[in-house]
Amino acid sequence: MKVFLTGATGYIGGTVAVRLREAGHQVVGLVRDSAKAGALAASGVEPVVGSLDDSELLTEQARRADGVINAANSDHRAAVEALRAGLEGSGKPFVHTSGSGVVGDDARGERNEQSYGDDIHDPGSAWRPEHPIRVARAAIHRVVLDSAEAGIRSSVLCPAMIYGHGLGPARNEVHISALVEQARHSGVVRHAGAGRNIWSTVHVEDLADLYLLALERSPAGTFYFVENGEESLKGLAASIAEALGLDGPAPWDIEAAGAFWGPQFTTGALASNSRVRATRARDVLGWKPRHGSVTEWIAADLTL
Repeated sequence: MKVFLTGATGYIGGTVAVRLREAGHQVVGLVRDSAKAGALAASGVEPVVGSLDDSELLTEQARRADGVINAANSDHRAAVEALRAGLEGSGKPFVHTSGSGVVGDDARGERNEQSYGDDIHDPGSAWRPEHPIRVARAAIHRVVLDSAEAGIRSSVLCPAMIYGHGLGPARNEVHISALVEQARHSGVVRHAGAGRNIWSTVHVEDLADLYLLALERSPAGTFYFVENGEESLKGLAASIAEALGLDGPAPWDIEAAGAFWGPQFTTGALASNSRVRATRARDVLGWKPRHGSVTEWIAADLTL
């Protein structure tokens, strides 16, 4: 396929671009900075200079492509609508990237036993997000999923905490990098609150494999969580401390943590629970992830 990919220079998108090319697909990648276009072209991706705000450009590129993957911004509704406009009635695949923070809670470092399945958007589901950011993200899910009624083979991939080194220009992810940054700044590995909160996890290369499967064979209007294992934030911090030879893990007052990491990122990510189950990815698409332990990866490969 000729695949139009947003976020082609990002952590997820860059890795997906490599996987797409390895599978024989032609990749056209959106890039904001014309200075980066040459590097993207050198990697085998045809660059298109523009941004998610360029609605006409997105619609036209979607119309020209055989399929679209949005891996740039989970919360940019206008971009999603522009891509959808270029695909309506075509039967082409449209894979949108979200994140399992949409089911996150306000646990402030405490453990929650609640986990969520792929049916959160199914008819009759009682799940409703509460935080305005999560409400807006869930509404975008609905726009993508409902695209099936407009003749688009749409799907949403909603990965949990991603780890592993990216295969494209962006090498590092968000959550673990934030813990490492603070540790190197202070000399002590810390977690927000008690650190008993748990996130499901997935390796970036396993995630990229699922993008190929969704692009090639996902039924229209399908939502997928993406995970293969889970770990507490305290467990992550302990593994980082051992890998880096630093003190810790140590609890950190939520307000103090928020002053360093930002209040929203602290409470909405590093101090929340986000536990999900990727049943459809395995049962519907035959996804077989190869990496199952984020702490083993930290011990063997953490080189941020």
